[in-house]
Amino acid sequence: MARVTYPNFAGKHAEEPLFTPSDFVAYLRRIGQLAEASATPPSVILCYQRTLYEHVLRAEGVEGEALPSRRGYLRGLVPLPSTGGAVGVLGRFGIGAPAAAAALEELAVLGTRTVASIGTAGSLQRSLNPGDLVLCEAAIRDEGVSHHYLPPGKLASASPSLTAALGSSLRAAGASYQAGTSWTIDAPYRETVAEARHYQAEGVLCVEMEAAALFAVASVRDVHLASAFVISDSLAGLEWNPQFHGAEVQGGLVTLYEAAVAALC
Repeated sequence: MARVTYPNFAGKHAEEPLFTPSDFVAYLRRIGQLAEASATPPSVILCYQRTLYEHVLRAEGVEGEALPSRRGYLRGLVPLPSTGGAVGVLGRFGIGAPAAAAALEELAVLGTRTVASIGTAGSLQRSLNPGDLVLCEAAIRDEGVSHHYLPPGKLASASPSLTAALGSSLRAAGASYQAGTSWTIDAPYRETVAEARHYQAEGVLCVEMEAAALFAVASVRDVHLASAFVISDSLAGLEWNPQFHGAEVQGGLVTLYEAAVAALC
């Protein structure tokens, strides 16, 4: 029996897409949902947690009707006044690899060239507890999106230079972290005990839903992208221990955000 590869269509990576992010942006402009002169920051922070996004908006004094009028995945994009608009934060676009990848595609076509993705992850190692920070150097491609951008392979990698800059910002802030590999999967309710045990033995630090896809899109679209997480739940004991709303997790998100702003400025 012939071995089935993914994607199913052989030679896909050499083929032209039916439509592109540029086509979608042009459509939004035609229907008046994206002004021709709308400024997109050259650097953007992807923010998945609503609590952090709302914290940023309050701190920046940008709320309610002050939010820009956009459609598509970038409807939650806000240039940060504290950076003179050089850095933006994007929230309210969803979670998971497909949503994050689509948002990155639209940012890239509008001129964004450096991106920091900050969110939560589940620990696979007993040395990582809720509130601890992880700097992601590479991610296991166990989601679907990356395979439509890159040929088969186990890992997708972060931008070394931006990852180093984010690590420097965390150290400058006095924040400790572990650096290493994550496991990206887009089926959170199908993370099996056997898989967790396997990746734990390999030294994989954590599991999340976006990093591998973002690294793949960034490599194709010439975007420098770094990713970091705060541990929000643990699978290290091969049982699920959720702590998403703990003070340590919320504080870790703010620490990551502030370090990301410093690294991107």
